[in-house]
This record gives sequence, structure tokens and C-alpha cells, in this order.
Amino acid sequence: MVTLAIDPGANGGIALEFNGATTASKIPETDGDLLKILKDCATGPRKAYLENIVKYAGTNMPSSAMAVYASSWGLIKGMLMALEYEVILVKPQDWQKALGLGTSKGMTKTEWKNKLKGEAQRLYPGVPITLATADALLLLRAARNGKIG
Repeated sequence: MVTLAIDPGANGGIALEFNGATTASKIPETDGDLLKILKDCATGPRKAYLENIVKYAGTNMPSSAMAVYASSWGLIKGMLMALEYEVILVKPQDWQKALGLGTSKGMTKTEWKNKLKGEAQRLYPGVPITLATADALLLLRAARNGKIG
């Protein structure tokens, strides 16, 4: 079974679990490179946990950035469906709650992202982790623990 977890943001990542091994990488720069990764993983049974689109990102995100984010999310979901992945949409709050991470209340965005990265490093000590891959790895852990989807 191939299991993917994808954080579709501009600085998002992909976490992959296959044959007991876990890897993670930043979302590729091009749609073609992303499609190649998803195709390469598309053997046998496969499941993808896709972080669901955030419908409101606060007043700090311009509408043009939200449009790019929504377009990217739709493209990734479409690729997964075309490649016949079982796609499970997961709200960020759901995987964070499933792992007992609390909320970002009272933290800056940088503090919160570093907290998530630290937790991913704790859970996956053998996997190189960046800010881009931390959320995808945490989403994967919540999924593999049977706490979501």
C-alpha cells in the first residue's frame, strides 16, 4: 500500500510511506514534476490524504494568493483522482487535533511552524525535515495512526 500525505500550500510538501519506509519532499516547482512523482507512486493500492483547502486564510492573504492556492489544490486533487488514488480530504485542524498539537493561538506564524517542525522531527528522527515537509509528515502520522479519514 502506498500512502501519500500532501500539504498543497505554496511552501507545502509531500510525505510518502511505502514498504515501511517514509520519505518527504517539497512540492515540486512544476506541475509536470508533481505529476511524475504521483505517477511513480501509482502502483498497487494507494491512498492520498490531501489537506483540505482553507476557505478563509485571514486578512493577511491577498485574493490573488488565495486564487493561486486554490488552483494548486484543485490541480493536485485532479491529478490524484485521475491516477485513481483514494483521496481523503483532511482539515488542518483535524490532523493537528488528532496528534494533540493544540492550536497556534498566542503564537506567531513562525513559532507555530517551528513547533510543527519540531514535532515532525521527534516523530520521524531518521527523515530529513524542513518547514516545507513538516505538515505533510504530521498529516501522514495522523492518518497512519487511524485518527483521521
